[in-house]
Amino acid sequence: MTLGVVGLTLTLLIGTRLSPDLVLIGAITLLLLLGILTPTQALEGLGNEGLVTVGVLFVVAAGLRDTGVVHAIGALLLGRPRSLTLAQVRLIAPVIAISAFINNTPLVAMLVPVVEDWARRCRFSVSKMMLPLSYAAILGGTCTLIGTSTNLIVHGLVLENTTLGPMGFFEIGALGLPVALAGFAFIILTSRWLLPDRKPPLMQPDEGREYTLEMLVEATSPLIGQTVEDAGLRHLPGAFLAEIERGDTILPAIAPTVRLQAGDRLLFVGVVDSVVDLVRMRGLVPAPEQLFKLDEPRADRRLFEVVVSDRSPIMNKTIRAGRFRTLYDAVVIAAARNGERLGGKLGDIEIRPGDTLLIESRSSFLDHHRNSRDFLLVSEVRGASVPRHDRAWIAAGIMALMVASATFGLLSMLESSLVAAGLMLATRCLTLDSARSNIDWSILVVIGAALGLGQALHLSGASSAIAQLWIGLADHDPFLTLVAVYILTGMLTNVITNNAAAVLAFPIAQAAAADLGVSMWPFIAVIMMGASASFATPIGYQTNLMVYGPGGYRFSDYLRLGVPLTLVLGIIVVCLAPLIWPFHPAAP
Repeated sequence: MTLGVVGLTLTLLIGTRLSPDLVLIGAITLLLLLGILTPTQALEGLGNEGLVTVGVLFVVAAGLRDTGVVHAIGALLLGRPRSLTLAQVRLIAPVIAISAFINNTPLVAMLVPVVEDWARRCRFSVSKMMLPLSYAAILGGTCTLIGTSTNLIVHGLVLENTTLGPMGFFEIGALGLPVALAGFAFIILTSRWLLPDRKPPLMQPDEGREYTLEMLVEATSPLIGQTVEDAGLRHLPGAFLAEIERGDTILPAIAPTVRLQAGDRLLFVGVVDSVVDLVRMRGLVPAPEQLFKLDEPRADRRLFEVVVSDRSPIMNKTIRAGRFRTLYDAVVIAAARNGERLGGKLGDIEIRPGDTLLIESRSSFLDHHRNSRDFLLVSEVRGASVPRHDRAWIAAGIMALMVASATFGLLSMLESSLVAAGLMLATRCLTLDSARSNIDWSILVVIGAALGLGQALHLSGASSAIAQLWIGLADHDPFLTLVAVYILTGMLTNVITNNAAAVLAFPIAQAAAADLGVSMWPFIAVIMMGASASFATPIGYQTNLMVYGPGGYRFSDYLRLGVPLTLVLGIIVVCLAPLIWPFHPAAP
């Protein structure tokens, strides 16, 4: 019955577009009704330490994003590559190197918003980047003993259940490094065809609602002295730099080599998402002087879109003469008129019925003016809060502290992430509302339900029965048994998570090695690699789930790239493992 439910679940996940959380909750419900799981067992996954850790890390990542650290890391680490292949190389190589020493989960949690923002700015499909990010973190984790929790768990089983002694810190790297390099090459060479291209449709400047926006280069801006190209203002998605006002001079045709100066007024034309990016950019501020007369700190303000009605008192007046700030305690920072490109200074634009204004005000503006006759529509622009750049170093320090405490074993991953999230809130790197809104509850539900499904496979004996049957097919041949152990562990890790797969496969492999009279070491290495081969499903590993939503993936996307990747790496693993750790080691 358990295998039937699991088979039905996988069929629905692969063959339909039903939401994974809906399918998995349905599976858990069915297991409850069939009496395979008790309510306590079914809900046990929701209290899992890994699940809670992922949830808390969403808050930490939000703190990094709200302070501008995300954008800074993206610019420093990833740059502005001109091709998809180069972009993937710039992403995968450092992630593999870093994840060999840093826990995969916080690394991916930190980089998901970075990569999402970077891909959009460079006009690459996010779906071409998110799975390579997750897979790179998994591959890097195979290179050292602490690279992934799976290696530590298997090593603990070796110390507890055998007399083989400890494994060296870099010993598994003799197999993990070739595997990581092969995986790196495979992803680069094949992802162009095996990964979907689900780039969100970026509105071009001549499509939809076009805003005219004036930005000022601050006196302390890090952009001073940079060229327009280097500052990232040349190839903005959905926007362009129309002109620069420098003193009494207007530069109408902006060459990419023009260097920015303090006090430059930059006139942009673009869609709302691009306007939001500009407002959030460090070193640029909206040009209207009235903005600095608002009482609320900028980091606590929000952006709103309003459509002006013909009853508004500012009708047929310029933005400057309409005394907008006095009337509404808000400042216009951009204006749009459907089908017409607005030129000249923002303050000189004359308001007409139906004009759309982008305004900056306190968060209560929406409640106060939702039903106002002055506006036909009032809506908040989501994700448009101004970064708290002054707290960027604090957020970066908190992140470094979290990673260090978890890596060196001072605190568990859950404890260090909880401390980091608390410090983010205590130091006002983000608000409580931002923390709540940035937790992806659907992913947490999927993880919890997937753990419940794995629990059913274990408690019902289904996984153990499959394992014994599969190993029996090797017919007492050491090499075939090694192949069987890899395939078994790889299959289990994609259904019941990596750590559970390793724990289940270890005693089976140990018994098989004893029966064959061969060394256990090649089997240990293969279990470590097989349990990390969580490439074929989103439910096999936490980082795969973390990129599921941002990448816009379907279950079948993991199969297309993950299955051939698992097979290629499997061939390397089963061929190299007995060469590095022979079945019959020479006597000392």
